[in-house]
Amino acid sequence: MTNRRIFVQPVFELLLLLFSVGVLAFAFLMATKIFPYFRFEPIHGFLGTKTDRVLAKPHFQIAFYIHIASSFFVMVAGALQVLPALYRRWPRLHRSIGRVYVLGILLLAAPSGLGLAVYANGGLSAKVGFTLQCLVWWILTFQAWQWARKQQWEKHSAFMLCSLAVTLAAMSLRLESYWMVQIFGTKPIETYLTVTWLSWVGNLLLANLLIQMGWSQWMMQVFFVQKKPSE
Repeated sequence: MTNRRIFVQPVFELLLLLFSVGVLAFAFLMATKIFPYFRFEPIHGFLGTKTDRVLAKPHFQIAFYIHIASSFFVMVAGALQVLPALYRRWPRLHRSIGRVYVLGILLLAAPSGLGLAVYANGGLSAKVGFTLQCLVWWILTFQAWQWARKQQWEKHSAFMLCSLAVTLAAMSLRLESYWMVQIFGTKPIETYLTVTWLSWVGNLLLANLLIQMGWSQWMMQVFFVQKKPSE
């Protein structure tokens, strides 16, 4: 069993590192798409799909700019939180980044996402999908924070994984949209309405599968490395 763990742990940590690097790469790629919005040109990108009536609403504009800015920092923080080496070497930094992640979602990203969900393109299905996504995101993150405060680390790990799964819906949405069009040749509205739900529900299903496979126990083993008695 010990030999098996010696082999499995480095592989698991390498996978976590590759995952983190992939998410960070996506986050910084998205940053190149976000920065132009701060030129405050309403016809740019996503804003170009909204009517003048929607764009004229101050609360929509506030929600939009808060959401795109906070979501970037939340995604970066979330990617760093899965690195066991970061925790083992700099546990205080891990906790500080965790606070950025939690507060970023609870106070900024999820509430602003709710403000945008009301004006989502695609009708009622899209509005409900994005609204539920933000509510579930907030609840999971809050619960992960509560378990951390109680030092229930396995439960904290499980809920944080689910929270991160919803955080990564932005990445899944774009990847799934691309593959749906390329493989199935779906129409734009079909693609959009499908990924509105699949991007976060699919991620949550995968997260729960990992939890059932023992994610929390694995994370405790690689985060809290047990020293030998002779040490």
